Amino acid sequence: MRQLLETDQKALEINLDPAIYGTFAEIGAGQEVARYFFQVGAAAGTIAKTMSAYDKTYSDQIYGEEASGRYVCEARLYKMLNHEYELMRTRLSNERPDTNFFVFADTVAAINYQRTIKGNGWLGIRFQLHPEGGTNDLVLHVRMLDNDNQLQQQAIGILGVNLIYACFRFNQDPETLLQSLMDGLHGRVKIDMVRLTGADFAELDNRLLSLWMVKNGLTDVAMFGPDRQNLHPSEFLYKRHVMMVRGSFRPATLVNLDMINASFQQFRNASETDPRKTFLLTEITLDNLRSSGELDEQDFLDRAELLNALGQTVVISDCQQYQKMVTYLADFKVQQLAFAMGVRELLDLINNKYYQNLDGRLLAAFGELFTRNVKFYVYPALQEGSGELITAQSLPVPEGVKFLYKHLLDNRQIIDVEGFDRGLLHIFSKEVLRMLRNNEDGWESMVPSQVANLIREKYLFGFPAEQMEFDY
Repeated sequence: MRQLLETDQKALEINLDPAIYGTFAEIGAGQEVARYFFQVGAAAGTIAKTMSAYDKTYSDQIYGEEASGRYVCEARLYKMLNHEYELMRTRLSNERPDTNFFVFADTVAAINYQRTIKGNGWLGIRFQLHPEGGTNDLVLHVRMLDNDNQLQQQAIGILGVNLIYACFRFNQDPETLLQSLMDGLHGRVKIDMVRLTGADFAELDNRLLSLWMVKNGLTDVAMFGPDRQNLHPSEFLYKRHVMMVRGSFRPATLVNLDMINASFQQFRNASETDPRKTFLLTEITLDNLRSSGELDEQDFLDRAELLNALGQTVVISDCQQYQKMVTYLADFKVQQLAFAMGVRELLDLINNKYYQNLDGRLLAAFGELFTRNVKFYVYPALQEGSGELITAQSLPVPEGVKFLYKHLLDNRQIIDVEGFDRGLLHIFSKEVLRMLRNNEDGWESMVPSQVANLIREKYLFGFPAEQMEFDY
């Protein structure tokens, strides 16, 4: 178990390390990170320069203008890191050949007087672990939870110290590195994106960082794109129309793909949706990853690999309750939010809402989820035995909720998916998983061709153990 150090102790330890030297560039929320290093003493051993270009004109002259007009954004942070590190390299590399250089940067919007800004920011560091070696970048996004400007500034200072310390002391254990970012900050911040890249982390799969963030409580939601790199929703979901498809994807099958494509096409064509501003997300919940017991990181990566190969942006979340996801995405002013789900999952959702709220909170419970801009697109299933189609319209909901359910159908907050392929409804991921693990004929015909190829090439989901041994 690692020793937990106070923020001042961390800053002093870095100051006393003669091999670490760098620049601090901070915009917004004061210069709280540099202040910690100055206050503990021996800062001359660590700090080459501190600066804060608060004025936009000055900032643009130094780092260039932002096409988006936003200054608290990922692009701004990288411009700061690029500019300041190049200055360090050109001015000091000959003077300090045995030094590990770093540049710490942040661009932050703390809570304002009117409380219209909640407080968030981007923090990052470019750093060396070996003199004259390659550089690495750790970049993160933080949401501040304190309801006071000074407390948020303090939190940024603590987080910045944690970040610098973690990169130089826990770089051999990325999960511990992540956990240490929250030292002294539990309940005060949420860190909902971390990306760690560079010469010393070439073997690190950044998708694991997303998993570890959710698993360790840094955030409830993390995302990564088809290129396997971690993303933050503020960079691509702001004021968009979003559909989310939740599933196990173990593995992703033809019926999964049909649900995704048919639902999303119908969503894009809806009258209240602008198809040019739509975005699709596929979601795996932590509960789903743990459904078979302990969380298996390789099992998670196998699912992620297949979804990324299909071009999907993937969400890993601790939002078993849909309301948590609705609340999270509300911060990005999503215009229309839709969830695509199987009809059996909808029945489970309705039953849970009904039987957990027999004390009179039924309307409130449904109202929390079925808000004005949230819709559920429901993919059908076949009735076991009879082969009849089960749809949202024919779903056998409890008697006590039938009137409310009909209201949701009539107001098109629950919508049957059209254009689906009935010939695929016999496919179930669990059966495909069993077949591929036993190397039974026929499973390849139940998954997209690129999924079948990846499973065979990379032996995903344990396919097949004896074949892997033969190949080696």
